[in-house]
Amino acid sequence: MRSAMNALRQRWARIAITLLPIALVVAHVVGAWRLPLLEGLDNFIHDARLRATMPRTLDPRVVIIDIDDASLQQLGQWPWSRDHLARLTTEVMNRQQALVLGFDILFVEPDESSGLDALRRLADGPLQHQIGLAEEIERLAPRLDHDAAFADALSGQRVALGFYFTQTAEPRAKGVLPSPLLLPGAFPEGRSYATRWNGFVGSIPQLERAAPAAGFLNVLLDAERDGIVRSVPLIAQYTGTNAQPGYYESLGLVVYRLAVGADAIVPVFAPAGANTGPPPLAALLLKAGTRSLRIPVDGTASMLVPFRGPGGARGGSFRHISAIDVIRGALPPGELKDKVVLVGSTAPGLEDLRSAPVGAAYPGVEVHANIVSGLLDGRIPAVPDYALGYELVTVLAAGLVLAFGLSLGAAPRAVLIAVVTTVALIAVNTWLFVQAGLVLPLASALAVVGLTFVLNMSWGYLVETRASRNLAHLFGTYVPPQLVNEMRADPARYSMRAESKELTVMFCDMRGFTKLAEQMAPVDLQDFLNAVFSRLTEVISAHRGTVDKYMGDCVMAFWGAPVDMPNHAELAVRAAVEMATAVQALNEAHRQSGRPEISIGIGINSGVMSVGDMGSAVRRSYTVVGDAVNLASRIEGLGARYGVEIVAGEATQRQAPTFVWQELDCVRVQGKMGKARIFTPVARRADASRRQYADLEQWNSVLFAYRAQDWEEGQAMLAPLLAVDAKKVLYQLYAQRLASMSLQPKDLNWDGATRFETK
Repeated sequence: MRSAMNALRQRWARIAITLLPIALVVAHVVGAWRLPLLEGLDNFIHDARLRATMPRTLDPRVVIIDIDDASLQQLGQWPWSRDHLARLTTEVMNRQQALVLGFDILFVEPDESSGLDALRRLADGPLQHQIGLAEEIERLAPRLDHDAAFADALSGQRVALGFYFTQTAEPRAKGVLPSPLLLPGAFPEGRSYATRWNGFVGSIPQLERAAPAAGFLNVLLDAERDGIVRSVPLIAQYTGTNAQPGYYESLGLVVYRLAVGADAIVPVFAPAGANTGPPPLAALLLKAGTRSLRIPVDGTASMLVPFRGPGGARGGSFRHISAIDVIRGALPPGELKDKVVLVGSTAPGLEDLRSAPVGAAYPGVEVHANIVSGLLDGRIPAVPDYALGYELVTVLAAGLVLAFGLSLGAAPRAVLIAVVTTVALIAVNTWLFVQAGLVLPLASALAVVGLTFVLNMSWGYLVETRASRNLAHLFGTYVPPQLVNEMRADPARYSMRAESKELTVMFCDMRGFTKLAEQMAPVDLQDFLNAVFSRLTEVISAHRGTVDKYMGDCVMAFWGAPVDMPNHAELAVRAAVEMATAVQALNEAHRQSGRPEISIGIGINSGVMSVGDMGSAVRRSYTVVGDAVNLASRIEGLGARYGVEIVAGEATQRQAPTFVWQELDCVRVQGKMGKARIFTPVARRADASRRQYADLEQWNSVLFAYRAQDWEEGQAMLAPLLAVDAKKVLYQLYAQRLASMSLQPKDLNWDGATRFETK
């Protein structure tokens, strides 16, 4: 019972220790204590999962016109004269019949390459030859004003320009903005629904008026973490005074709307639940006639970028066409028919390369291309509004499974539980991502698994292993190594504290030792005893016995403690028989080496006895005491009287049924009032012969007659046994007893027991 309570306390202590990481991670999940390491790990997992599951196929619907190094070498450094962009726009929209054209470019300043303003200043001068020059300049203006030419090319086409939001202490604005997608009143007050900006860098008015649409180019960078582009805001709120306040759309969203003809967009809010404040934004609903697309977004109205694969012309996600080839008309007519075309740059010198999960130098224009591609496919990864609840459930479930599971078994089982839990978490999370496009947190649950496993193993090493080492230190000198290993599996069950148990104890004494000691030098005697005791101890250990102590020429051992053994009596008898055989082998070796031969007497008894750490404050030992121990000590010395090496009590005889036993006598030993039957093992039951069984039956008849004081019958029954084995000490002893008692009258008070006053 005590060991069970100790084991239970150890288990609950182990569970309590492993609950600490659950509390720590839950604090992170609910926002009470954010752990940047877990946020970074979630980003790492998202990036790895994205790379493992992205299509890595070409999307033929989206084409990128690349302002690459080859184009810059042909047309000069950026910015180009806008007559080149006018030719590009005309080529793409008219000759190639593209569906939509989007510019991932800012047009902040007027084109200075035309020289039209300089010519007009010259015409206003005082020189005589300038007469009529002003009229000629105005006639040629459409061909000299490249901004006008670009504006003409944009007019009436499905084209979107780009602009950029800024946030500064003093709001700044350059250029103009288009009309907002949604007015501030489209959203309830009291909550932020998108990123907020107070400044912008837009296109010049001439181009803005000509283009039918424009979208911002801002992307969200995890600047405080790793600077990687993972999401892009689809709408952003402008709060400044230099343009109309409201919510504006991104370039990717406006290009997609132009491509599918979506003329309306409606914000969709999440259920408020227990929160009494304004509901959070959950999605944007795009309507194109009778069709609609629900775009899930996060709290900043941002969408995770559904990257198709690596970026660049060799990335294989989108077709890249050099801008110089388009401007010079090198493509066959209609090759870009019904394509969504984006103009951007992959040239490093134009600094439009971003760090993305799929590449360290990812073209910014391809970020918008992936947004358009994902919206066209409906492949929109989303963080659902129940992500927090999912994270809490997985953290608690994984933590509790490990906290209780790891406390039940040893290290191999703990490793298996941790691995299975980890695989299950990853499998479920990945399945939800692949099948439903749900981006759910995983780092916190994995952190719980890792921390719980480490703490559990540390507890096992620092606490339970220490207990195991202490156990080995306490019992290692008494108990065979194999038993110590068994005890280490559950150290809490074992202690030195005394308890009452049914055990079997053995005393093995070397006969004639006093005479032997007188004949040998001390060093020789020491070597001799060490050799004999080492062999006997080997036999005891091999049969799972615990060596109690060595007392001069005697060794004491017991079975059944500290490790429980239901067959303790059987093991002790086996050890005794083998010890007797081992002594015979030692004597054979001694005869050959000239050493003296030895004989032993073994006493064995079973019964309830006290076992534990006993002694004084100066010296203590793990031993057994009790009446059953005393009887074993007394009967050990009787073997020589009956001519046997092994004498066992009746309790041992009953509990070792695999042996055939011969009863020796019924005795009263020194210090005990009651009588005790004593036995000696004859052979293993499986090896006993018919002759042995017959002799034992005859012998039992002798004992029956002897105890009934029928001396003549006893002598008659003993005669056949003496005829076969006249030298057997036991038979000779009883022959003398029967002969002596036949001369005396019967004793009415006699109970058949022989009294021994000395050991």
